[in-house]
Amino acid sequence: MQIVTEEIGHFLHSQNFIVVSTIDKNGRPHSSCKGLVNIDEQGKIYLLDLYKSNTYENLSANSNMSITAIDEHKFKGYCLKGRGEIAAIQRLDPKIIKAWENKITTRITQRVIKNIAGEKGNLRHPEALLPKPQFLIVMEVDEIVDLTPHHIKLGE
Repeated sequence: MQIVTEEIGHFLHSQNFIVVSTIDKNGRPHSSCKGLVNIDEQGKIYLLDLYKSNTYENLSANSNMSITAIDEHKFKGYCLKGRGEIAAIQRLDPKIIKAWENKITTRITQRVIKNIAGEKGNLRHPEALLPKPQFLIVMEVDEIVDLTPHHIKLGE
């Protein structure tokens, strides 16, 4: 297992969502947006999934997965490749659920502030309508790919 550095962990946590890619039963990639909940000291990544659908089915049959996060403004990003497993919601530490609730509250607050400031967006606060998490995805990272173009990294 590869350790997720503090810098990469901070970068991942600063994103509103990450893209999770899994392999379907036909061997084709499937991608979906998920919220990152936690990265533990060993580097395991915890994601809550709200729907027991494609990602769940794919990981149940094939544990290979990746997560990708991009900051377009900074022209920086990472792709983490590894293996994921499904953990029952009953196994969740209450701190994980609380961290998810805090993230949702923060996202709703940011949306309200932007709406008050006059930025156009969704006025219905879709985060408030999300269902409760159905299961936890626990990912062990095998490889980290820095997606930042080499010429930009050299200029840092």
